[in-house]
Amino acid sequence: MASHIYSLINIKKIIMDNSNRFVIITGANSGIGKEAAIRFAMEGYSVIMGCRNLEKSKPVQDEIITISKNENIYLIEVDMASFSSIKIFCENVKTGFPKLDILIHNAAYFNHGEKYMLSEDNIEITFATNVAGPFLMTHLLLEHLQKSDDARILNASSNIIRHFFSPKSALDFENLRGVTSSKYKHSVYTNYRNSKMAFLMLTFRMAEEFKELGIKVNSLQINGAKMSKDTLKKFKPIWRLIASIQNLLFPAPSFMASHYFDITTSDKFKDVSGQQINHKLEAMEAGPENTSTKDAWGDKFYPNYASKKDVTDKVWNLCREWTGDFLVYN
Repeated sequence: MASHIYSLINIKKIIMDNSNRFVIITGANSGIGKEAAIRFAMEGYSVIMGCRNLEKSKPVQDEIITISKNENIYLIEVDMASFSSIKIFCENVKTGFPKLDILIHNAAYFNHGEKYMLSEDNIEITFATNVAGPFLMTHLLLEHLQKSDDARILNASSNIIRHFFSPKSALDFENLRGVTSSKYKHSVYTNYRNSKMAFLMLTFRMAEEFKELGIKVNSLQINGAKMSKDTLKKFKPIWRLIASIQNLLFPAPSFMASHYFDITTSDKFKDVSGQQINHKLEAMEAGPENTSTKDAWGDKFYPNYASKKDVTDKVWNLCREWTGDFLVYN
């Protein structure tokens, strides 16, 4: 897969100027990711947009430059479902920029009505994009993050994980490399739910693993954001209707985008790591085993399931196994 870097303006000057602060935002061409890119650009950050569709993303890059009057906005191709694409992306980042201060995993796969699909690495497409891909990118960029004096990683979570308050809910590991169970019933919604729970588990584990490196890792629980017309068009008619109704209740993408900025730049979160953070910018707690329905829909607790060490270990070890050809582990 070819990789392209646009608008690499005065790259030698940038490399020499370590006072610049660099942020990567995946999926920065629409929704919360785009609004976050605008916010960081307005604040003078050098923004690296990691996007899959360059044709769609180039006008967005130009728009952000125009709005912010900040020309240090860079667009690099990456498909978060493809390990080879992620590796090329990270090589471009490490070659083109002196360090990385902030890594925001915003991109996610969630297409209602789609059939069961595997990524080019033979992993269920939702899990590949939302879990294994960010795992690989994070590890490939660790050394670059260590060059920052205040490195922070933020993972986009979702309140869809509330379904794990039910004792019947559990991650499905059996059907991640193809459908192998006769009991499997394909659901994009369920796969997305599972991927976001697995990603939260990775957040907690990464915070532990990277503590000695001085890298903070947190997760932001997103309760929804208004979707663009282009995003709604991706849904099949019945799901588009449901999403359009939900859209009336969701806040503008800029709301959560401002949270991205606060969590990754403010002094309030400078020493905070390993937390699931809600829309009030408060750290959430693992819910008790018998959490009430009211608590499940609230903003104080996340499901206790996220704290299960054996399940977390399985998610972590699977990601290590799958990405083994792209990483060298000590």
